[in-house]
Amino acid sequence: MDSSQIVDTWNLFKEHVDKKHLETLAERFVDLLADYGVSDEALKDAMGSCDQLDSAINYYLDIDEEMTAEDDDWD
Repeated sequence: MDSSQIVDTWNLFKEHVDKKHLETLAERFVDLLADYGVSDEALKDAMGSCDQLDSAINYYLDIDEEMTAEDDDWD
């Protein structure tokens, strides 16, 4: 599954779920993708379309948002 398929699938489901459950759904969705062998790179590439999905991907990949912001300063 590539990043565009991840985003398309996420958008399909998120529209039909109560907003208060989106964070939990995003975490479960990312876990499911990982269980099915979706690469970390595909998950990273899917970031940027939805805050809840981005947060779940960051959590799964154990990306520290503050650290990534600091890393950007070195470029």
